[in-house]
Amino acid sequence: MSDTPKFEVIDRRRMKAAEEQQQQSEAPAPAPVPEAADEPTPGPRLVVTEGGRAAEAASEPEPAGEPGQPQMPPAPTAEESAEQKAAYDAAAKRLDDLIRAQNPGIGESPAIGFEHLVQQFYLSAMINMGAGTQEGQRPRVDLIGARGAIDLMDVLAEKTRGNLSEEEDRMLQTVLFDLRMAFLEVTRAISMQAMQTPPPPPPIKN
Repeated sequence: MSDTPKFEVIDRRRMKAAEEQQQQSEAPAPAPVPEAADEPTPGPRLVVTEGGRAAEAASEPEPAGEPGQPQMPPAPTAEESAEQKAAYDAAAKRLDDLIRAQNPGIGESPAIGFEHLVQQFYLSAMINMGAGTQEGQRPRVDLIGARGAIDLMDVLAEKTRGNLSEEEDRMLQTVLFDLRMAFLEVTRAISMQAMQTPPPPPPIKN
């Protein structure tokens, strides 16, 4: 059995179109319009879904994916992506305005850059390796979670190779190197501790 996690991408455009078609079917039917006797029978009807994409009224067959792989919905068009991006930016701006209205002293939110993504992976890995534990408390170590964050950074480095600036690539490689070194130190310390722990005493026989 494969350990690869399964996931499913939900095409919200298809869900929206289905809801609109259901609402139309529940609405009262309009009075029939008489057609001319010599008018040709119309071909397949087309409906326009959200975002301006035309689709046949009949249900479309699901795209066939590779065996064992989750089926992906069709990619959005450039127009759909641009409209969604504009709506997202507007919603984010309304959120910033609401936060500043309740906190007049706060400034503009900083723009999110590549360094923030690297920082998120770094913090996740370090926290899972016990960093940030308050003095006097026992660190809670999650090596599986730490390894996952480090492996994701490795995937990021592989997929962005050749597309980063020199400064971004140096930052990513340096952080990845430091995290791997920290992971080795933690695993080595845990292994040494396990070797030095004495075995439990044998049970006392009556």
